Amino acid sequence: MAKSVLGVIGGSGIYELPGLENAEWIKVESPWGEPSDELRIGEMDGLTVVFLPRHGRGHRLSPSDINYRANIDVLKRAGVTDLISVSACGSLKEELAPGTFLLVEQFIDRTFARHKSFFGAGCVAHVSMAYPVSPKLVDAIEAAAQAEAIRHRRGGTYLAMEGPQFSSLAESHLYRSWGCDVIGMTNMPEAKLAREAEICYATVAMVTDYDSWHPEHGEVDITMIIRVLKDNAENAQRLVARVARDFPREHPVCPVGSDTALDYALMTAPDMRDPALLEKLGAVAGRVLNRNDA
Repeated sequence: MAKSVLGVIGGSGIYELPGLENAEWIKVESPWGEPSDELRIGEMDGLTVVFLPRHGRGHRLSPSDINYRANIDVLKRAGVTDLISVSACGSLKEELAPGTFLLVEQFIDRTFARHKSFFGAGCVAHVSMAYPVSPKLVDAIEAAAQAEAIRHRRGGTYLAMEGPQFSSLAESHLYRSWGCDVIGMTNMPEAKLAREAEICYATVAMVTDYDSWHPEHGEVDITMIIRVLKDNAENAQRLVARVARDFPREHPVCPVGSDTALDYALMTAPDMRDPALLEKLGAVAGRVLNRNDA
């Protein structure tokens, strides 16, 4: 079994991860371009933890400007085996009030202006997204939320929209009619790319508002969101610290194959693969590309 390395992507309002010991900001180069920021690498209770602020320190990047491929690539290069995405979102359900943490189970991708795969012409791969989150990682997050008395719910669907604008009223009602639970702008293609990189992934969707559908709350108010973000950030920091304290030091095998997702995904014959693309894929797909039968 591999040594566990816990990765944390901090969304809006989370640009630091207090509690990291022996921590330093480290710049990791990626052939996919510039990641959102340097990686903050340290330890929590002896477990290596790697933190990346998704929007960069100071919130420099909008959801559509984030280089999701570079972000996942540098986390993979840093040895991350399990990745927690901590993300602000809007609620599409009455019972998911601001301040609630939803441990997401499924995604619907409505983004359209982003690179969504590491693979393409020269090395084609098709990765299953039927089960996009790792159940054992969610188990660890759920146990931590219970231990810290953080209001949460497990299960539900995250609708990823392009942004940076919030939903129209018609869109908000449409997504509710689809049975979606929360709406956000960043977890796609992040979850897809984590799957391609064989990193176990889970989302903690931190509710900040009711999107635009709720008759008593009206349109999204950014000042209200910022107030909720502060409280959510404090809870998120406690949550991550508890997960790190209790997380298995040896990476457990993922029951839905998150850590072996490329085993049967490559389609391009070895002698037809583009060497330049293979070099870029060295970190995310090296495990299968270096096999004799790949």
